[in-house]
Order: sequence, then C-alpha cells, then structure tokens
Amino acid sequence: MNVNIQSVHFKASDDLKAHVENKVRKLFEQNDKIIRADVKLFEDGGMPDNQICEIKLVVPGNDHIVKKGAATYEQAVLDSVDALRQILRRKKD
Repeated sequence: MNVNIQSVHFKASDDLKAHVENKVRKLFEQNDKIIRADVKLFEDGGMPDNQICEIKLVVPGNDHIVKKGAATYEQAVLDSVDALRQILRRKKD
C-alpha cells in the first residue's frame, strides 16, 4: 500500500499531501490487490478548471488511470478517487 505523490511545477503543502493520502488509501480498503497508487498534481493553463489530478492505480493484470480537473486540487482529488471507486466496483462485480 504505497502512495506516490508528484507535484509538477509547485511544492505541495503538507495539508494537500495528507488530503491525497487520506482519500487514496480508502481505495486500498476497497481492493486488496492494488500494489500502489501514483498521484500526479499539475496545472493545465488552457482549461477553466485547471487544477489537474491524475491517479494511476497499479493492479496486477491491468492498471487504472483517471485524470480529473477542478478549481482546486482537493476537489480534483475527490473527483478522481470517486471515479476510481466506481471502476473498482464495476471490476469487482
């Protein structure tokens, strides 16, 4: 259960890192086969909601990648985790 956080062109605050770890760790409880989660936070200047969160879940057999944008990094993380939660539910059934 390893969560790697990468922030591109800015230094993520400790609060933001704690928020990311807290939300992403809940995915590990949903599926025990997840090896690690790679989280990338960056800005995309061309979009109105330009705070982007990209999460890659490394799972044996197939990896799941979700990329969501929002007005804040915290909201982008929540949206990404929700999308991954739905993917994991579909794969489980």
